Amino acid sequence: MVHAAQAMAMAKAKSTALSIADKCRNILAASWEAHLNTIKADAKGSKGEIYTSRVHYMVQKGTPYLIVPENDMHNINIVIDERGSLSVCSPIPGRLTTLLKSLGKLPPRIAMTGDVLMMKETKVQAIADSLKKAILKEHKAATEASHGVSAILSSASATCRSRSEGLLSLLSEKSSYSIFKFEIGSCAYIDSSGSNHNIELDNFEPPNADLLLPFSAKLIDGINRSDPRRRALIFFCFEYFNVTARDALLLSIDHHGFDVLAKVPERESLLDVPRQYHWKEFRFSFKEAAKDIEDFCSMLVALEEEAVQSVKSYSGLG
Repeated sequence: MVHAAQAMAMAKAKSTALSIADKCRNILAASWEAHLNTIKADAKGSKGEIYTSRVHYMVQKGTPYLIVPENDMHNINIVIDERGSLSVCSPIPGRLTTLLKSLGKLPPRIAMTGDVLMMKETKVQAIADSLKKAILKEHKAATEASHGVSAILSSASATCRSRSEGLLSLLSEKSSYSIFKFEIGSCAYIDSSGSNHNIELDNFEPPNADLLLPFSAKLIDGINRSDPRRRALIFFCFEYFNVTARDALLLSIDHHGFDVLAKVPERESLLDVPRQYHWKEFRFSFKEAAKDIEDFCSMLVALEEEAVQSVKSYSGLG
C-alpha cells in the first residue's frame, strides 16, 4: 500500500508533466547547435536539391539567429531561396546516448521550417554584441558557481560542454561568420520513439535569456557520473512512485523539475520466475521554478532531504 505522503508526491509529479510546447522551448534553450537545411543554388538559380550543414545559433528576444561560417554554401543558397528548415536535438550526453541506442530510441528533437533572412549590417552587429554578452554571462555564472555546483560541472566528461564553452571560439577576432534571422513558420516536437507532434505557433513562446538550460548537458552528465547522485535518483523512484529501480539516470532537466530514466521491474515477481526489468521514464517536479544552476542544484538537494524525512516519518526511523 502506498503511503499518503508518497501518493501526494506522485500526484504532484504526474500533474505537472511538461507540455509539448514547453519541451520544444527547453530543447531550443539547452542547445546551441542545429542542422540547417537550405535549397542548393548556383548562378542559374535554385537547383531543387537540399544542402545540410551544422551551424550554431542563439535565441534573442524570442527569435533564433543562425551563426553560419562565411564560406558555407547557405550564404549563397538563401540569396536565391530564403526557405529553410532547422533541426535541434536535446542534449543527451555520455552513457545516455549508448543507452537510448540500445533501446532503439533517438534523442528528442524539434524540427522547424521557416525563412532564413539576411539582416542589415547594423542589426548584425547588435546581434553579435548580444551574443558576446550572453556567452560571457554564462561563463561568469559557471566560474563563480558554488563548490557543490562546480563539482557537478567538473565531473562531466571533457567532451561534454556548456553553451558558453561551445561558442567561446566565436569571440575570436579570427572567427568569420554571418548571422541570419530564422523566422519560424512551423514547429514540431519529435519524441524519442520518432512520433511527430505539431504545435500551434500561437502557443509557442521561444526561450529568453537563461542561466540553467545552457548547462543542461554538463549537469546531466555530471550527475550521471556520480554514484551518490545516481543512488538518490533510485531513491526518488521508490519514494515518489513506489517502484524499486535497479539503476537510474538523469534524462533531462528544466526550470520546473527533471526526468529520470530508471530500470524497473516489468511486473510483480512470481515464485521461481526471474524478474524482468525495463527502462521507464519518471517525472519529478519542484515546488517552484529554478532560476539558474545554483537554484536547480539546491532544489535537487532539498528534494533528497525531503524524501529522506518522508521515509523517516512512516518507517519509525525518525
